[in-house]
Amino acid sequence: MFFIRYGTLAHTAGCLPLKELTAVLQDYGISFVQLALSKAIQDIDTSTGKLSPGLANYIGEQFDRAGIRIGVLGCYINPIHPDPSIRRQEIERFKEHLRYARLFGAPMVATETGELTTFAEFEPHRYEELGWETLRSTVLELAEEAEKWGVFLGLEPVRTHTLSTPAKMRRILDEVPSSSIGVVFDPCNLIGDQVEQQDEIVDEAFSLFGDRIILAHLKDMYAEGARIRHGQPGRGLFHTAEFLNKLQARKPMIDVSLEDIQGPEVRKTVALLQSLSRHPS
Repeated sequence: MFFIRYGTLAHTAGCLPLKELTAVLQDYGISFVQLALSKAIQDIDTSTGKLSPGLANYIGEQFDRAGIRIGVLGCYINPIHPDPSIRRQEIERFKEHLRYARLFGAPMVATETGELTTFAEFEPHRYEELGWETLRSTVLELAEEAEKWGVFLGLEPVRTHTLSTPAKMRRILDEVPSSSIGVVFDPCNLIGDQVEQQDEIVDEAFSLFGDRIILAHLKDMYAEGARIRHGQPGRGLFHTAEFLNKLQARKPMIDVSLEDIQGPEVRKTVALLQSLSRHPS
């Protein structure tokens, strides 16, 4: 049996010097990290234009020595930024990550897709359409770059973002028919405050793009009065065990990155999640 493997955001440990960072993460009992370079590594300048094969290899080697894979580079840009010059800077930064991802040991670079209401101030009657057109143009450019370097462009749908529903995630996959695009599936981000409809939303997502999922994020939902907050996986309102079993059936051995969690809680949370699934590793 090939089991789900758990990791977390590297900056869950804080923004630290590289060797200190890997030493701290080594104690978490994880298989991989999602590495956002500037958020996690304190002592190396990884701003746009600074990456090189040597630097990428060096960072990858430090994680490898700690027994941790870099499963994904996080480069969370705003691909629909309303200022074209800023959007171009964001796109170029992401493309640089795509070029060097394999040298870090990462098969993908991931991002979210910008707020659904980004253009509401400028085009109140057609802001969703304008946001979609901008997103499609950006995704097309990034997908072409990803294809050149043999890596995945990971897109994460979020309830309040341009890719706000499973159907919209499916639509971008159809409108930009590139095999380099994969889905970063965070079910709680898609559910939003529709807690009662969570099973239907998750099942719709699996039906529409289950074959394109390349990474999962996992957190949980907790009620605070009339609002829902996100927090540590496995102890809230989200149907975690059911989700993990569905995910395992569709994508054996997929990486699952834990979010909204404090570093000291990671090891015990991994053990909890393993116990919740039918086939713990």
